[in-house]
Amino acid sequence: MVKPIRVLLADDQPLLRSGFRMVLGAEPDLDIVGEAADGAEAVDLARRLLPDVVLMDVRMPRRDGVAATRDITAAKLPVHVLILTTFDLDDYVVGALRAGASGFLAKDVPAEELVAAIRTVAAGEAVVAPRILRRLLDRFAGLLPDPDATLPHSLSTLTEREREVLVNVARGLSNAEIARALTVSETTVKTHVGHMLTKLGLRDRVQAVVLAYETGLVRPGSPT
Repeated sequence: MVKPIRVLLADDQPLLRSGFRMVLGAEPDLDIVGEAADGAEAVDLARRLLPDVVLMDVRMPRRDGVAATRDITAAKLPVHVLILTTFDLDDYVVGALRAGASGFLAKDVPAEELVAAIRTVAAGEAVVAPRILRRLLDRFAGLLPDPDATLPHSLSTLTEREREVLVNVARGLSNAEIARALTVSETTVKTHVGHMLTKLGLRDRVQAVVLAYETGLVRPGSPT
């Protein structure tokens, strides 16, 4: 029997938590293990319950979702954070990505996409919504440079093909789309992505996107 994915809901609106609980509770492989009404409670429950995924709202009392995500990441908990946001909170999402979130979705995402995203994040992958991510990085690119950050490794460690793959990942292309663009198999793309992440010391595709923008490898507004 497959072990269910343990999910923690973190949102200050009871009605939204109830809606998420109904949607996710209908899935046999998802198990809601707790609910938090604010960021501080989310961090506490994440430490105690060790869920596979925290479905985290951005704006919450006591501690917002960005700070809570940063706390969870800093504690090196075996927990993945999936941020929920609305378009009017784009700047919070950029902060959440840098804080260590494994991805983000709009709050009005269809139920099937939410379920799929939770499964993806629980498997250790990142959920990158290409259209939204591109909009965020283009609009808030000025927030991305971090003078105190030290790059894990030089981009010079990448092969030419790995750099091409990084550029396409940063532009929001899926593995299948990159495979078509480079005329290679999707399996080959996955291999290149894995090598690229390892060489750069990155956790997932989300961090790769942010790094590509921070280093100027991809510029806001550059054509796809």
